[in-house]
Amino acid sequence: METYTTDDALTAMGFGKFQALVLVYAGTGWLADSMELMLLSFVGPLIRQQWNVSAQHESLLSSIVFTGMLIGSCSWGYISDKYGRRTALLFSIILTTGAGFLSALSPNYTFLLVFRFLVGLGVGGTHVFSSWFLEFVPTKNRGTWMIVFSVFWTIGTILEASLAWVVLSRLSWRWLLAFTALPCFLLLLLFIIVPESPRYLCVQNRLSDATVVLERMAKANKVALPPGVLTYHKETQLVGLAQNPISQNGHLPVRENDCTADNAMSSKSGGIEALRILFSRKFIRSTLLIWFVWFANAFAYYGLVLLSSQLSDANRRCTSGQKSEVREKNVNLYKDVFITSLAEFPGLVISAIIVDWLGRKATMWILLFGCCAFLGPLAVHQKESLTTALLFGARACGMGSSTVLCLYAPEVYPTSARSTGVGIASAIGRIGGIICPIIAVGMLRSCHQMEAILVFELVLGVAGVACILFPMETKGREMK
Repeated sequence: METYTTDDALTAMGFGKFQALVLVYAGTGWLADSMELMLLSFVGPLIRQQWNVSAQHESLLSSIVFTGMLIGSCSWGYISDKYGRRTALLFSIILTTGAGFLSALSPNYTFLLVFRFLVGLGVGGTHVFSSWFLEFVPTKNRGTWMIVFSVFWTIGTILEASLAWVVLSRLSWRWLLAFTALPCFLLLLLFIIVPESPRYLCVQNRLSDATVVLERMAKANKVALPPGVLTYHKETQLVGLAQNPISQNGHLPVRENDCTADNAMSSKSGGIEALRILFSRKFIRSTLLIWFVWFANAFAYYGLVLLSSQLSDANRRCTSGQKSEVREKNVNLYKDVFITSLAEFPGLVISAIIVDWLGRKATMWILLFGCCAFLGPLAVHQKESLTTALLFGARACGMGSSTVLCLYAPEVYPTSARSTGVGIASAIGRIGGIICPIIAVGMLRSCHQMEAILVFELVLGVAGVACILFPMETKGREMK
């Protein structure tokens, strides 16, 4: 009897109308994530002014969100691999939406901290959107489509900066919090149409359910499924290493083994099995390196967002010895964040051009070292225009590197451990988000600019070396 795999079906269907709808839905989740994080650049100074909290408490508002995201990233990844992508997406969206609206009603600083922690907990699940989306995309040009997916993040950052510029000049920060929660509310309304990942269904040996999803995709794309019956190939196995350890293009030689109902991973053992895979001899090196590079990318990216709002003001304050006027500071804040947010578009374009040409590894280390080069001159005080230009370049490289990492990590792991692997890596990245306000806000407010930039340089430089040490290149490799 003829059989076909999920990869065969996706390749036959190509990227059509169905995947485009999945892209828009998942991309909106990515957009909502970026808006909630960009919000931190604007709310902190206003909260400090209204409730007269210290600079340490201002930075705590950012750190508490990342603490929630750290916990959420691990939790939602585990839930996604054990109970399904749809389940994880649904509850993370509900939590983010509810806590986002409640944040706007916070009566005091303590309540705001609690609600923003819950927002972080919900936003921690947005990495499931990327894994879910990629599991509908055929292998060919997967890198390009991941870059397109990441455009939604950039749209979110620019939308939030524009929203802050308009809303905060006329209304209070509470309205900004409420408007920022609207994209997640929209996702909740449309959740009923969200399909489960066919790859996940195959891993759970739910081949009939997976076939229904694939038939729905084929109907939407107006193509036919391959002839035969859907089957599942469990995991790509390494073969012939003694005869041919590495092919000339750097890819690992592979073959596929059939999976039966007995050895398909059950939902009950999903989380434990996923962890076992992550720390197996085959994946342990990749896992540890991905953790550090994700930490470095998050540290640098969120640090650059905060640097955009802190560095110019620190330059004026530390050179003149006087505090800037609040109104002037706010105008410069919106302008600097808006301009540097635009840098993410060229970063995405550059990474889209070279990711399927040079490969994932080379693209990441080139962009990380490029980010170091742009940040270097900022170790000393520069003119405001030059500071903005250098941050523009650094932000472009940082965004490109982060996007390629979000593509690389899901490609490394098999379906049975993909969400858990990416979730834990994302959680490690949130630690970088927790620490970076101390550097970007604390050190700059105390006029230690050189030391702050050197910390960023060190973290990014080591991350670039780590990318070179990744054991496998995933360009053109089928997702297992």
